[in-house]
Amino acid sequence: MALNIQTSVAIISVFTPKRLVNALTASDDRNVRKHYAHLLRNAPLDEHIPLFDHRDPIQDKYRKKKSFIGESLLELFAQLTDSPLLAYETRNNGDFFHDVYAHKKYSQTQTQKTDGELFFHNDRTAHSVRADYLSLLGMRCSNENLIYTGFLDGRTLLEHISEKHQEVLRQPHFITPYDEYSRDSNSGQIVSDRHVIIENEHSFRYYGTRTTYAPSAPTCAIDALLSLKDAIVKANKERVQIRTGDLFSFANQDALHNRELIEINDPVGALERWLLKTYSFRDNAALTRFKDFFAEQPGLVRESAATL
Repeated sequence: MALNIQTSVAIISVFTPKRLVNALTASDDRNVRKHYAHLLRNAPLDEHIPLFDHRDPIQDKYRKKKSFIGESLLELFAQLTDSPLLAYETRNNGDFFHDVYAHKKYSQTQTQKTDGELFFHNDRTAHSVRADYLSLLGMRCSNENLIYTGFLDGRTLLEHISEKHQEVLRQPHFITPYDEYSRDSNSGQIVSDRHVIIENEHSFRYYGTRTTYAPSAPTCAIDALLSLKDAIVKANKERVQIRTGDLFSFANQDALHNRELIEINDPVGALERWLLKTYSFRDNAALTRFKDFFAEQPGLVRESAATL
């Protein structure tokens, strides 16, 4: 098995069906060895990778994409790692397979449809139901550009936060406004309920520049939030350059992630960069815990219930 450990990111460099099945021990890697990020290279992709209209890439994808190799691979990965997929009724029309693809309307926003950078965060921070893991499949990524996905392990982050501030961050003194794309998809999604930032052993609920202290929160909450911001700067981070055919799967709540545009030599290629994305639960037990949020299909969140 071509599995090399580079700090916190495990890399499978040669992708074959047999090696994929053998290597996905990834669920053991996550649950036993506590590795929360895996990079699989040279994955099979659809023969035809279409370009989409940046004015409405989702609808254009429905018209143009006629094969589903990428989607099948992501579903297989979810099954092999025992991590059921998650979707939302009002997000991307309830699709379980999302597109990280530039939408003209959301240029330079903090959404999955941006053409810019993304600050360290969890996906769907404001939402009551959040993925334990994210998977990103490189469908089209220009080799001329250096665009990195940063990964910050929650355990590393805790090392830079005092116990005093950790205790405050475990109290519901904080709120997170929904992003522009979420608000456009569901007018009821404005701001989260008050929430903690740290839960479980080292899970985080935070979006850089968006998560803030709630009205009437004590002064200690402001100090703790500033401590977290400092810790994000100080903590060691991993960087992954997702290339065409790469599958990068990593923890959404037990870590933070970002996007950095380090060097853009092919601006058109950067705009046409396409990652196919899935949200998933940690395991079937996690799926079951949220069953009251689901519509008829397990894993499909009823937004009306989720935003109460």
